[in-house]
Amino acid sequence: MDEEYDVIVLGTGLKECILSGLLSVDGLKVLHMDRNDYYGGESTSLNLNQLWKRFRGNEPPPAHLGSSRDYNVDMIPKFMMANGTLVRVLIYTDVTKYLYFKAVDGSYVYNKGKVHKVPATDMEALKSPLMGVFEKRRAHKFFIYVQDYDENDPKTHEGMDLTTVTTKELIVKYGLDDNTIDFIGHAVALHRDDRYLHEPALDTVKRMKLYVESVARFQGGSPYIYPLYGLGELPQAFARLSAVYGGTYMLNKPECKVEFDNEGKVVGVTSEGETAKCKKVVCDPSYLPSKVRKVGRVARAIAIMSHPIPNTNDSHSVQVILPQKQLGRKSDMYLFCCSYSHNVAPKGKFIAFVSTDAETDNPEIELKPGIDLLGPVDEIFFEILDRYEPVNEPSLDNCFISTSYDATTHFETTVIDVLNMYTMVTGKVLDLTVDLSAASAAEE
Repeated sequence: MDEEYDVIVLGTGLKECILSGLLSVDGLKVLHMDRNDYYGGESTSLNLNQLWKRFRGNEPPPAHLGSSRDYNVDMIPKFMMANGTLVRVLIYTDVTKYLYFKAVDGSYVYNKGKVHKVPATDMEALKSPLMGVFEKRRAHKFFIYVQDYDENDPKTHEGMDLTTVTTKELIVKYGLDDNTIDFIGHAVALHRDDRYLHEPALDTVKRMKLYVESVARFQGGSPYIYPLYGLGELPQAFARLSAVYGGTYMLNKPECKVEFDNEGKVVGVTSEGETAKCKKVVCDPSYLPSKVRKVGRVARAIAIMSHPIPNTNDSHSVQVILPQKQLGRKSDMYLFCCSYSHNVAPKGKFIAFVSTDAETDNPEIELKPGIDLLGPVDEIFFEILDRYEPVNEPSLDNCFISTSYDATTHFETTVIDVLNMYTMVTGKVLDLTVDLSAASAAEE
């Protein structure tokens, strides 16, 4: 271990693994360590016995749930947008050769007490029970505008500069009502609160286009894909990639103490009495607790069920977004469901997650609107996790710390953090113009 590295990465969470892969591909000498004896950190994937140990101590899981090793329960489950940034990063690093994806069946939104399929195109808008007859026509026109919009072709702009026009002003032009704005903003553009209404509309239009293009990509019922066997495959795929480029992975390294010189700059990492020298450290918040602050908490429920989520057209994999306004909350709630069709549970079993930014100390009560949509559950577990963000100045100490995972059940926010960190570490912006066909989703 007494060697010098360009970068030492601490923790094998999704963000750290992606960064480690990107830096290795760039030709940097990377050492990647984790204090745990398993991959994934907070974003690890557990079998049934591990899940039971985490939430129920030494009590064994009931036999009727099936074999422990048939379960791959992701602790931070997130779907990937088929044409989204994460898929581009996976293709850029060529990690796709280690992963098999499958399209996700359904994308739904909660509105006025019911679950509806999210309309993503002008034709779906015309059929959607979310809107009345006249509203459908207005939404149809708006979706056509978004589909035809091309940033570089002023003819498609209809006289509006979307870098200055706010989302609210754009929506007013099409006369859409609050109900429609709610599902477009939260379930298509995937905004997490309503601040976007007062920000330039270009971001929202781009997000809507990404959603629509991702739906078209695999002709499925949703824009999302998910790896077979769950997200636990990702850190391991990046570990393999790193090895190909000469990177070194070490699990089960206790302590991992970051060492600094007199000026407060990183000089290395010590574990078990040995110090590896480095110029920069990349890590999750748990490795440098003195350089982060708590910014909130995520409340989560994990349920094992024997049926799909009701009213989702028997989808074996699905996301349901519950916009904040529908629940009288400050932030959205998310439902995620996956099953044996993605090899994350034994045949006939479904794993559902309900997550949101915690606004109280009682996750059971707070998550009730989402849990009520699940129907009968075989087992349910609750937890609240603290969220942290870095407060250090990386240019002074050469420490690059990721932000804790949020409550969303899709990857768009996570990967933005990764790309920002990449730019801070390398001084470069990652060029993600890649051939998207390199990632294919397995058909049924």
